[in-house]
Amino acid sequence: MKIKKAGIEDIEAIQALAAAIWPVAYKEILSNDQLNYMLHQFYSKNALSEQILTKGHLFYLLLNDSEDKIGFASLSIEDTACYKLQKLYVLPSQQGKNYGKMLLNKVIEHCTKNGGKSLILNVNRYNKARYFYEKSGFKIIEEVDISIGNHYFMNDFVMKLNL
Repeated sequence: MKIKKAGIEDIEAIQALAAAIWPVAYKEILSNDQLNYMLHQFYSKNALSEQILTKGHLFYLLLNDSEDKIGFASLSIEDTACYKLQKLYVLPSQQGKNYGKMLLNKVIEHCTKNGGKSLILNVNRYNKARYFYEKSGFKIIEEVDISIGNHYFMNDFVMKLNL
């Protein structure tokens, strides 16, 4: 397994992973219309380019021994001591093999090397990923409903890990 920093040249790979992962991850939580809307909002070429080039999000890709891309994560800096995990996804066929934990550990390593004291994230309140984060030491600190346009909301927990 290998984790590499991703850039603009990896946008299509990130899009392909999201397209394969999101319908499985959110099929019981979101309508198809909202799922497609959110995929476009967060994973279009323009959206990903803006995240990388303008917002300063750092992306990592997880590759298996055959160099197949099987997951990704992204993070951003909130302030000098706090980072935010923006995304962490692994292909459904590869889940349960500690690959998500590998990506999370890479994010935590980056944060601590750069002076981060905490890592926060948002997770859908009905997404079983919440339990992965709790098992990894994150604690729920807030419940939020975020309007994302088109009359859709993200109904999330904000979770925090002290580093």
